[in-house]
Amino acid sequence: MAAYLQQIGKIDARVQTYGDLHRFSVEHQDIFWSTIWDLADVRGEKGEEILSTADRFQETKFFPRAKLNFAENLLRRRDDGTALIFSAEGQKEATLSFAELYDAVHRMQCHLLRRGIRPGDVVAAFMPNMPETIICMLAATSLGAVWSSTSPDFGVQGVVDRFGQIRPRILCISDGYFFKGKPIDTRERALQILQKIDSVEAVVYCPLLGLPLEVDRPLQRAENLPDVDRPFTFERFSFQHPVYIMYSSGTTGLPKCMVQGPGVLLNHLKEHILHGDLRENGRIFYYTTCGWMMWNWLVSALAVGATLLLYDGNPFTPDADALFDWTDRHQAGTFGTSARYLLALRDLDFRPRSELEHLKVILSTGSPLPEAGFSYVYSHLKSSVRLSSISGGTDLNGCFALGNPVLPVRSGELQSIGLGMDVQIYNEAGQSVTGEQGELICARPFPSMPLYFWNDADGSKYHRAYFERFANVWCHGDFAMMTGSGGLVVYGRSDATLNPGGVRIGTADIYSIVDQFAEVADSVVVGLPAGDDVQVILFVRMQSKESLTEDLSVRIKKKLREDASPRHVPARIIEVPDIPYTLNMKKVELAVRRALLGEEVKNKEALQNPDSLRFYEEMGRQLSASREGSGKSPDSSAGSEG
Repeated sequence: MAAYLQQIGKIDARVQTYGDLHRFSVEHQDIFWSTIWDLADVRGEKGEEILSTADRFQETKFFPRAKLNFAENLLRRRDDGTALIFSAEGQKEATLSFAELYDAVHRMQCHLLRRGIRPGDVVAAFMPNMPETIICMLAATSLGAVWSSTSPDFGVQGVVDRFGQIRPRILCISDGYFFKGKPIDTRERALQILQKIDSVEAVVYCPLLGLPLEVDRPLQRAENLPDVDRPFTFERFSFQHPVYIMYSSGTTGLPKCMVQGPGVLLNHLKEHILHGDLRENGRIFYYTTCGWMMWNWLVSALAVGATLLLYDGNPFTPDADALFDWTDRHQAGTFGTSARYLLALRDLDFRPRSELEHLKVILSTGSPLPEAGFSYVYSHLKSSVRLSSISGGTDLNGCFALGNPVLPVRSGELQSIGLGMDVQIYNEAGQSVTGEQGELICARPFPSMPLYFWNDADGSKYHRAYFERFANVWCHGDFAMMTGSGGLVVYGRSDATLNPGGVRIGTADIYSIVDQFAEVADSVVVGLPAGDDVQVILFVRMQSKESLTEDLSVRIKKKLREDASPRHVPARIIEVPDIPYTLNMKKVELAVRRALLGEEVKNKEALQNPDSLRFYEEMGRQLSASREGSGKSPDSSAGSEG
């Protein structure tokens, strides 16, 4: 980053600090993205035109005359260096060199060609985070096919809701995965998915557990691919050619299918090389499934020449040291995870037995990491690490704000806005503000924005998703604040913000304080209509052997009043058995609110624990009766209340 800052300083002498560099990157997008192409040594033809602007945000085109092949860029290394290190809870392990990866993709490409796969066809995967998933993706995209994946912990309907819309020709599946030391057989789910998606012509079978499989369509086992029968080819396509199909969480309806092009790769390389300081032969780990965008983000690090550490399974098996022991043994310099995982470690007062000698960077995303999370990492994990809380989204397959190796880490903040991203915070009047909470927007186009949405011929779904709130400005749906230092604080999703007395409150404000109480394992807060106002209700899941007492309720409310404001104090605090999360480890306040109001929670398949909503549905009926009837508190049999 420092070297790149100096490079741009030679172009514009006013660029002296990171703030100057960021301003340059958004005011001179053509120069900036052209230098990123060169810095990342993108394989392809850049073309002379870098930016073709349009009146509508989403119609702006980057590199309109460029030609490249996505997979060619990820397969640039073909030597004996280590490309992939894989572990499924230690029960299955594998290591592939760059040469072995290249050869495996070549064989898979030949198979797809024999199946008649052409540019624009869809290849999908219902797979664990294993090397074969990457091999199948690279083979598909090398041919100009479009790749989409989900993880095997999805239910049948969740997969069908996604793949049923995009109608893949090839489905890549495994036989299962390991979780908490046990093999989980997913063959029956795979067969049900095949029955429901008639577009699938053939199956690529990549068993992890070693189980047999019979299907009613042609099946090719990945380990028995025939020898190559033609040269490895990399046809180069337009910068507007589709590469990935990603999905919205789908908790409010059928998931939106977002089609993304090679702009994703360019943005990933900017993030890896500059913001992540990742080098060739560096080793990077991110705990993710193939249904989360962080898998796509991680895989792009192959284009840097880095080694990927792939881990599939439960991060606490056999104990809390599992991930740290494994990544330390394999000398990972970057360790990526979710905020929820770090807070779970904090609740255990966990300290790793490994020295983490090689670890330089810890990345955290999925939800805002509170200050208590920062304190825990530096006091218990490693004092010299750079802790980078990062935030962006599946929509852009990357970050709006993230880490920065030339800036200090400030507790509770994301270090900086990403280069090339014109991120601002808008108040209700659509004015850019600093030091005030508001809507996170991006005022200018960026290369990794979706090319289009699937089955959205007139672009109306795309427009509604981002551009209705503020005209021709990407409104991301996050409630956040820009700090005076240029950092960012994210308070949660905009649709989950609370409005007691007409004042907007980010849910992360409340979580960061409630998390300080050792008795509380987790919490979720929602606002319910109460006449012309909003009643704030806090639900808490207690640590084992703890319960919500009147004294604890009083202390929580007192702390919220003193450290936040009287408006942050909930009208009720209720103990609950569980809190719903998406499969991507995001807390879903909106689903809780819908359940409490008796509204349908759509696409429950997107949740890790959909059964948890039954409690809130019953609680909603009791709260409704309480409001409409005698004014008594809900029956204590449904949960403890303070």
